[in-house]
Formats: sequence, C-alpha cells, structure tokens
Amino acid sequence: MDNQNLKAFLTVAQCASFSVAAEKLHLTQSAISKRIALLEQQVGKPLFDRIARRVSLTEAGRTLLPRAQHIMQEHQSALQAINDLSGDVSGTLRLAISHHLGLHRLPPILKTFAQAHPDVNLDIEFMDSEQAYEQVLQGKMEAAVITLALEPHQRIHSQCIWTDNLQFVCAQDHPLAGTVPLRLEDLAQYPVILPGLNTYTGRIIQNLFDAQKIPLTTPMSTNYLETISTMVEIGLGWSILPETLVRRLYVMPVAQAAVQRELGYIHHQKRSLSNAAIAFLKLLDQTP
Repeated sequence: MDNQNLKAFLTVAQCASFSVAAEKLHLTQSAISKRIALLEQQVGKPLFDRIARRVSLTEAGRTLLPRAQHIMQEHQSALQAINDLSGDVSGTLRLAISHHLGLHRLPPILKTFAQAHPDVNLDIEFMDSEQAYEQVLQGKMEAAVITLALEPHQRIHSQCIWTDNLQFVCAQDHPLAGTVPLRLEDLAQYPVILPGLNTYTGRIIQNLFDAQKIPLTTPMSTNYLETISTMVEIGLGWSILPETLVRRLYVMPVAQAAVQRELGYIHHQKRSLSNAAIAFLKLLDQTP
C-alpha cells in the first residue's frame, strides 16, 4: 500500500473530516479524496461512511486503522534507524509532555537540548500523563515526560527524575487557614477540588483518604492543576498541589500525611530509540 494513501487515511480518520485533513496535509480536498479512493480500490471495500457532512470509519476502516498506524510507524522507524547509522543526532523527535511539566520543569531542558542539537526537529504534544502513557505504549510517541504511573507496565521502561512534594493548600481567608493541628478528618469537612480520578495525581490523593475511609466532598474536578490553584485561591475549596503552584495560597500543616508523586520519562521497552531520543533522555538523566 502506498504510504501517502495510508497517511491520508489516518489523517481523515483522526480529523473525521476530508477538508480538515486536506488542510493539515497541505493538500486539496480532491487530492485527499483521490488517495482514499485508491486505497479503497486496493482493499475492495469503502473505508469511510459520508453521511450529512459527517465522516466515520466503516467496519473495514476500523479494521485497517491499527494496521495502517503500525505500517506508518515502522516506515518512520526504518528511516530513522538508517539515518542514525551515521551517528548524527538529527531527524524528528516525537515527545509527549504533560501540561504541568511543560510549564514548570522542562523549558530550560528543552532549550539546552535545542541549542546542543539544532538538527533535531522537536515534535512535541502536550497532554495528560495518562494519555501520553498510552501514546508511548501504542508506539505513537518515542518517549514521554510525565507523572509516572502508580503501577508499572511490563512493556514500559520508566525512570524517575524528580520527586514532587504535594502540599495541602487553601485560600488565605479559608476557615482552615491558621488552624493547627490539622487532621485529614478536619479537611474532609470542607469541599475539595481535586484532579479527576482518571489521573495518576487524583488517584494518589484519593487513595490517601480511602485508606482511612474518609469520604470527601468534591463539587468540581479538573485535570489542569493551574486551574485548581486559581479555584482554591478564590476560596471555592482546598486542594493538594505541587510546591510549584502554591504561590499565594496558605499551606496547611497536616499531621502524618506526606504526599508525593514521581515525575520522569518513559519509553517502550521494545522500541529502538533514535539518536535524538537517546541524547534527550541522557540530558534528563543528568538533571540535578
């Protein structure tokens, strides 16, 4: 199968639109349609249903999708492997980075890497750590820098770079501010704003209270820690946040309740890393 046709297929499947896919690939819509038509001729079945301007995969399309992704990944890996034979650190490095790390930990590291390796094209996507983990597991990203999973996966290599201390915080004028000593039971009397339980950080916090069978009142949740910090600052609830986001918040001393999470990088155990990825991960390993 022609790689350009497969690329068009994957892009249309991702965008659920021929016009958006054409724009993304810098092609005309007719060119995209022609490539899909050629691919449909090869497989002998329609790949997309086109109903009332909505584009969705047919059963044949859904069957082809993971195989097309695998073919394109293997093609890119082959090109990268041949390029790496020269020993040069070049080509494209695809990274998934969590929003928090992208804001608060990685900017100076990325700057150092870009200056040291100007021939590397950094292709970075910012996303939740859980989504990044899946992207690496499926081979869509070469590596990710994220909050590490609570339970390791046998196919994923993970390396802790930072231990992130989490603080119990509330607004300066919150009823809990200035109250000492504080117990988890005291906190549970007031609304809490937490990351969703679909996140590693949210589960770490929830497990702390579940272990003591203390129910929490959670009127809202969001996966963006910066948003939680703002909501806490205006008094909508207390929370548990990284030290980098404490800012103007009141840090509550809570007895016997130290909370930490591990931040670092992951990559697939069975994927051969490019020279660019090896150089980047080595730089992370050297981070103080």
